[in-house]
Amino acid sequence: MAFRKDRELETFWDFFRLIVVSFVFIAYLIMLFSIITDLIRDRETSGWVKAIWALFLIFLPFLTALAYLIFRGDGMNRRSHEVATRLQEAQNAYIQGVAGTSPAQQIADAKSLLDSGTITEDEFRQLKSRALS
Repeated sequence: MAFRKDRELETFWDFFRLIVVSFVFIAYLIMLFSIITDLIRDRETSGWVKAIWALFLIFLPFLTALAYLIFRGDGMNRRSHEVATRLQEAQNAYIQGVAGTSPAQQIADAKSLLDSGTITEDEFRQLKSRALS
């Protein structure tokens, strides 16, 4: 009976060790991919320097990743923020392009066309009713 309890405890710690090692490995992979993405994204660094960082990431992975985060962490954060800002601006421009203008803006545009004599009063009413529907 004692043998079985010891074996169950041993399998529990084996499972726990597997979970911890898996977590550390996945966290390392995420960090590695973030560093490689930042290396590729950085336009100020020459190709030779990028190649040296990549070689060190292959041969001394943990130490190099730690050094990269210490020495280039601020720039990594800045480049990440710039990309996020560009993506947000592109998304906002796309949404505005797809959504069009508000009904009030459409009526104001139609009124300016009416005032300039480009459209008639009937055309203005049609545009206004279309904007409000």
